[in-house]
Amino acid sequence: MSIQVAIDGPAGAGKSSVSKAVAAKLGFIYIDTGALYRTVALHAIRNGVSTSDVAVAELMKSADIKICYDDDGTQRIILNGEDVSEKIRTPKVSMGASDVAKIPRVRAGLLDLQRNLAKGANAVMDGRDIGTSILPDAAIKIFLTASVDARAKRRFDEYRQKGEPADLEAIKADIKKRDEQDMNRETAPLRQAEDAVLIDTSDMSFSQVVERIKSMIEKIL
Repeated sequence: MSIQVAIDGPAGAGKSSVSKAVAAKLGFIYIDTGALYRTVALHAIRNGVSTSDVAVAELMKSADIKICYDDDGTQRIILNGEDVSEKIRTPKVSMGASDVAKIPRVRAGLLDLQRNLAKGANAVMDGRDIGTSILPDAAIKIFLTASVDARAKRRFDEYRQKGEPADLEAIKADIKKRDEQDMNRETAPLRQAEDAVLIDTSDMSFSQVVERIKSMIEKIL
């Protein structure tokens, strides 16, 4: 029997890096659903369409989005034949992803793709509505969060490590705005599933978070 793990939480909570590490340790596949929305946002930006315009849903028809994996399990996002895995990680695309995620037809268009990726596989999937909407029957549901200050500092360090310009206060403001958008959108808002385990990582190390989630999964293997 396959095991699906749903990890939800706000921007900058470390969902992607934690989910990726947990999946690698257990030999599961890792599915970053936020990358799909980022890719739709990038496609809209490249085509001069506002990411908050419902026209994005129609524009999606010209976006051939595929997910593939490197030998080490790293997820790659392919948009119309181009690897955009790094290009979707800019602040502008991040905010755009929050915009497009509020459009019901965009969410509907990505729903089957997300479910099919996890179907029949041992998978760790992260996002903002995985446990509540995408994989409501997931064996394990986790809501990963941290304080705004902690999340902003982590995102700041991430940009600096990549050699990209970063302003801590601007990042903090972006995170607060993203939280507001994600929690108050009409379709599939960010919220903790009733049966999800809340993990606040503000004062936890990366390895501590990974090991805690890994041990939760190992108990049902």
